[in-house]
Amino acid sequence: MKLPQIAKQHLIIFTRYPEAGKTKTRLIPALGAEGAASLHRQMTEHTLSQVRQLHIDPPHGGFSFEVRYAGGDLQLMQDWLGTDLVYQSQGEGDLGQRMVRSLVAFESGTEQAVIIGSDCPGLNTQILAQAFKHLYLHDLVLGPALDGGYYLIGLRCLIKELFTNIDWGTARVLQQTIDVAQQLNLSVADLPPLADVDRPEDLPIWEKIVNSNSNLV
Repeated sequence: MKLPQIAKQHLIIFTRYPEAGKTKTRLIPALGAEGAASLHRQMTEHTLSQVRQLHIDPPHGGFSFEVRYAGGDLQLMQDWLGTDLVYQSQGEGDLGQRMVRSLVAFESGTEQAVIIGSDCPGLNTQILAQAFKHLYLHDLVLGPALDGGYYLIGLRCLIKELFTNIDWGTARVLQQTIDVAQQLNLSVADLPPLADVDRPEDLPIWEKIVNSNSNLV
């Protein structure tokens, strides 16, 4: 697959094709397989809407973004989110290996790369812009998730150590990443802590976003 046109500031969105039974499985007891897949679909579309509204100020050699997907295929992703986006498969391996693979953008001239997921509905354009702004002065920017992980990571160059020997999917991810950054003497900027929507008890977080958006209509 051809590499996307990469700008100096590049955003990478990690998501999964919303196939029932394989998406948001921890929410299936509360929503059913179709309901969990539908929620993931809506949250990805919400995240993408925030990205599309993002304007970097001041611009620094342009802004680009791509979607890194798991499950499905290119045609299914285009049918879902449109043909105007750049799609890349996440490929095999654990989350760290897949994130390192996505940071090939640095080989194409990117100077700031930010990776986000699609299950943190509180992530908005202001926070995304803040992440890129922090990268002017810091080596690393992290968006802490309330479950002990992170919803965003941004860098000025590929640092593979940040993605190896991490206990992905546990409450130790953020602290382990911070520990590695300290060992490497990296300067780190923090974004506001936000909550992911992974479990039934997290559903009110998404409902609050939906209600606030409907009030704006």
